[in-house]
Amino acid sequence: MLVTVESTGKLERRMRVELPAERIEKEVESRLKKVGRTAKIKGFRPGKIPAKVVKQHYGQQVRQEVLSDLMQKSYTDAVRQENLNPAGGPRIEPVASADKQSFAYVATFEVLPEVTLKGLDKIKVEKPEVEVGDSDVDDMLENLRRQKATWSAVERAAQDGDRVIVDFDGTLKGEPVKGGKGQEVPVVLGQGQMLPDFEKGLAGVKPGEEKSFKVKFPKDYHAEDLAGQKVEFAVKVHRVDEQVLPPLDDSLAEAYGVTEGGVAKLREEVKNNMEREAAQKIKADIKDQALKGLLDANPIDVPKALVHQEMHNMQHEAMRQLGIKDHDKAPGLENFRESAEKRVRLGLLLSQYIDDNKLAPEPEKLREHVEEMCSGYENAEEMAASYLANPQFLQHVEPLVLENQAIERLLENGNVKSKKIGFGDYMNAK
Repeated sequence: MLVTVESTGKLERRMRVELPAERIEKEVESRLKKVGRTAKIKGFRPGKIPAKVVKQHYGQQVRQEVLSDLMQKSYTDAVRQENLNPAGGPRIEPVASADKQSFAYVATFEVLPEVTLKGLDKIKVEKPEVEVGDSDVDDMLENLRRQKATWSAVERAAQDGDRVIVDFDGTLKGEPVKGGKGQEVPVVLGQGQMLPDFEKGLAGVKPGEEKSFKVKFPKDYHAEDLAGQKVEFAVKVHRVDEQVLPPLDDSLAEAYGVTEGGVAKLREEVKNNMEREAAQKIKADIKDQALKGLLDANPIDVPKALVHQEMHNMQHEAMRQLGIKDHDKAPGLENFRESAEKRVRLGLLLSQYIDDNKLAPEPEKLREHVEEMCSGYENAEEMAASYLANPQFLQHVEPLVLENQAIERLLENGNVKSKKIGFGDYMNAK
């Protein structure tokens, strides 16, 4: 087997392989003999068919099978011989050889980039230090009260936080606006569920009042015929309701499933949940910073084949999440290119880091990860034990645990600084 390789791009390789014709002919002859033992040809008894007749009937088919098998096997052998690391399957094309003494083909494929990590000690990470204070818990309890709030009709002017029940009819230059008509629509003032000018027009209205006002639509509004336009709205107010919050007592605790311990226990559970949510966000935040630092310090070329494959994976995942089954209605493939390139690049860098540091999933880290996943459930211990006893589940989780171990090791060698920040500011930050 004669192999020559040339670079046709940063990662693309063109490999020519020549196989001796003698090798091919021997394999064809061997297979034809096997075929002749079982072949059924009219006028001949099985196993007694002359070799010439077998060749006439099956020669071309057998030759194609032999060439296909030899190309696949020789491609694998040639890649190993040349110490190449393909990123995906090859495009194989037979080519004319210089003489009839050999068979030649060309395999075109991409190889994985050679990665030498650098700048790991220069990765900077800002670690948020978040403390859940009493005032933060108070605010969260107020949110819980609002979720269980009721509404009571009032005979006064509407103010921020009130719910206004209205009919409205929008017109543009005297013509009805598509989707601009509604009956007994509830609008909670100050929540931003309607355009700012619309809510502004409802401020101070009273039950039974009728009024008109103009609403300026944003220039980037999704309906092009309304973008940047001023629409006239005629409004009739049916009712103004004020929000009535339930008292902060044991009945509220029971409404949220706390049957023992009352408000004190509810407060404790709320704080625990807040601390858990903050810890999860901090972990994700630190991870994002570490990965960004790794990417910035190590720009590498990535194989187009891997990017294309990842784009398809992301498209299929988006279809699943959106409940789309018709592929013709799927989000455009190009929408995922940038994210796919980033994922592939990160995957290659992390894989190299894991190899360099000879990392493997640690049983204790695996257990911690599964227990953290289950911690928010009532039967957390039982769930964790079930998952830890499931080899298929663990096989699915191990890559993520290994990735987290790699990031922990990265942070040990990086530049990590702490920064104190309030719970509300941190959790509401974009």
